Amino acid sequence: MARYVSYRDFDWILLGFVLIICGMGVMEIHSATMHTKFAGAHVKQIYWVLAGVGAMFLVSLVNYQALLDQIHWFYIAGVASLVAVLVFGQKYLGAKRWIKMPGGNHFQPSEWVKLILILAVAKYFAELRHRDLSWPDFIKAGAIVGIPMLMVMKQPDLGTALTYVPIAVMGVFLGGMQWKQGLVVVLLAAVGIGAIFFTPKVHVLKGFQKQRLTSFLEPDADPQGSGYQVTQSLIAVGSGGLWGGKGSQTHGNFLPVPQTDFIFAAFSEEHGFVGALGILLLYFIVLMRLTQNAQTAPDRAGTFVVMGVVAVLSFHILVNVGMVVGFMPVTGIPLPLMSYGGSSVLFMFLALGMVMNVRMRRFVN
Repeated sequence: MARYVSYRDFDWILLGFVLIICGMGVMEIHSATMHTKFAGAHVKQIYWVLAGVGAMFLVSLVNYQALLDQIHWFYIAGVASLVAVLVFGQKYLGAKRWIKMPGGNHFQPSEWVKLILILAVAKYFAELRHRDLSWPDFIKAGAIVGIPMLMVMKQPDLGTALTYVPIAVMGVFLGGMQWKQGLVVVLLAAVGIGAIFFTPKVHVLKGFQKQRLTSFLEPDADPQGSGYQVTQSLIAVGSGGLWGGKGSQTHGNFLPVPQTDFIFAAFSEEHGFVGALGILLLYFIVLMRLTQNAQTAPDRAGTFVVMGVVAVLSFHILVNVGMVVGFMPVTGIPLPLMSYGGSSVLFMFLALGMVMNVRMRRFVN
């Protein structure tokens, strides 16, 4: 019998909260850039959001099981696009992260690779028949995520590379990881991080990347250098008070890139603690709604797909907000749905399209 999906089964409540967050982002982008060379960026952001919503509806119609069956080809295409970035990518501020497209737009493949990894990890763990993970399972899952991760680090783009980690973590956690295995992985990760930072001959990270990852601990040690971003962000958040202020840090061009990485700091300065708490509450509702969809997914693969989206979104929010208030290193990870940027917005809506895809197939005839 033919199987039909209907937009009556679409999660309109989830979409409503997502669009509220996007609307808040557009307003803050407009406010933060109105007297700068980036004035008008909010209009482009609206276009990206509209394009994202359209892409979300289209993705929701393609059966995710069919996408999972072809994921090996998508994975190859994703790796090939990362190779293309390293070879043909546009260099900006010392990094190759974008491919120039017709019309002057730039495409960042590392963003859409996140969605491919979510599907690849879901496919891999959904097909495992045994209850507990073996070490070969860990190694294979690590290779699936690790290959593109290393390629993105080569660009170098440490922030985006780190967003691949929660996809793997969520996969092994839901896939049946034992606590002893988790402990071994944590210890190995700690040893690896120690080797990267304290072994002179290890050059996984560049000097400025190491400085970024440690400067948040003591921003006052170099307030005009490595600690400048964190210092100005803390001042902006603090000056917002309870109900917000005039945004002197943001409009005085003291706060760096207020429309992208530090949009939460700009929003907090202008809308205060109450406004910042409201945004975090909206994100919490979105995450809970996504988790509910994962719990009611029609199969194991669907659960892994939705929880992969939850993992990436949660990581983005945690790191970005933590970075703004000085609890996390500055890694260039944008705040989902609010920060300016076409690639980030499109990825998020494509990911939400996959969530809707899984949800709508609970009700097929």
